[in-house]
Amino acid sequence: MNEIEVTGLRKEYGSFTAVESLDFNIRKGEIFGIVGPNGAGKTTTLKMLSGLIIPTGGRIRIQGSDIGENSRAIKQKLGFLPEESPLYEGMTANDYLMFFAEIYGLTKEIASIRIKELLCALKLDARDKKIGEMSKGMQRKVAIARALINNPEYLILDEMTSGLDPTTSRYLSDFVLDLKKQGKTIIFSAHNLYQVESICDRVLIMNRGKEVSIGSMPEIKKMCGAIEYSIEFRTKDDFDFDAMKNNGNFLAKTNNIDEFNRITGWVAKHNGEIINLKTVETSLEEIFLKLMS
Repeated sequence: MNEIEVTGLRKEYGSFTAVESLDFNIRKGEIFGIVGPNGAGKTTTLKMLSGLIIPTGGRIRIQGSDIGENSRAIKQKLGFLPEESPLYEGMTANDYLMFFAEIYGLTKEIASIRIKELLCALKLDARDKKIGEMSKGMQRKVAIARALINNPEYLILDEMTSGLDPTTSRYLSDFVLDLKKQGKTIIFSAHNLYQVESICDRVLIMNRGKEVSIGSMPEIKKMCGAIEYSIEFRTKDDFDFDAMKNNGNFLAKTNNIDEFNRITGWVAKHNGEIINLKTVETSLEEIFLKLMS
């Protein structure tokens, strides 16, 4: 079931077109990734999805409702984490989150429970510490808690782990996967392509405001990538295919499964010894670099 439907989405700033004719849908309970180089239109797209900026053209429907016509009601169901997220550094995390909970209309009792749950889930044991005294990773967790304070159905994350250390980045990736298990629909943008590949169900690749490719990782790899097969073997006989010397053995590589089967069959027929077989799929990073070149 498609929870979010985007049709002909476009955003212009004067004579500059930031986003041009995007069409895609996002399914309930999935993690949908958006990647692209700087200036590709990712942040503009996310801000239109969150209702922060108005499209020049096209439509965004969430649960069948047009975001332009029902902005206030739809925003109650959204949580948005911008790439740059200034915080009130003189406040404690608890007071800061309570402030935003009140904006969403939560009672103090419900807000207190919600804040306690979020700080615990994010392992942020700094309720009485001022935000300005926190590390960058801790501040990012506060910003994520703010985006979740209203318990949104849809969470939009723009460069969630930008500038964070690997340990914090990994923890936040696992946290997002836990949110998916809770049934939340997540739209995720990041320059860390390994992270996108590891947690996203489907990915939209953008460049210069346009779609370059879209689909699940297997679909994108099938459309834009390649599979390399390698066979390391020993033999005393001459062979009729390309192979290089490799630590006293031979190593043959091919992108063709029929050629792979022919080589392994030849080695077996000539009483050779297969040392190692390996299948390597093109990574999202390799596909991305290929598409952007």
